[in-house]
Amino acid sequence: MTSAVLSVPAADPALAAAHFLSRLTFEADVSDVRADLLAGVPGLVVVDSRSAVAWSQGRIPGALHLPAARIPELAPRLVDRGATVVTYCWGPGCNGATRAALAFARLGYRVKEMLGGFEYWAREGFAYDTDNGTEQRPVDDLTAPRSGISCAC
Repeated sequence: MTSAVLSVPAADPALAAAHFLSRLTFEADVSDVRADLLAGVPGLVVVDSRSAVAWSQGRIPGALHLPAARIPELAPRLVDRGATVVTYCWGPGCNGATRAALAFARLGYRVKEMLGGFEYWAREGFAYDTDNGTEQRPVDDLTAPRSGISCAC
């Protein structure tokens, strides 16, 4: 029997461990970002790299609005060089957070990209700010437990 999964053998465990560790050095998920924001972890700056219209529609509480194209110009004045930056954009279908992370890295910042972006923040039922106040959607049980408690992955 031919296997679609096993047609390319899995990596050596040491190589796999290095690969997955590498991914975690570049990425963070929305639950972990939220936990750190709620805990007040020092030295963490969350950056929304979307447009002003998107920002007004909804954003992570405490995030800094810094559109990706303006990062080289504005980041040195607004973001401490010793901070670890976490970038986000709309969601998995948008690479704005990746472009923003690249811009920060090129400026010498430590940076991670938040997987899922604003879409998954809202879908996991976390409160978000808008120009009209705070909003919150019901938890999408395809992304998080209905209880709203972290999946504890």
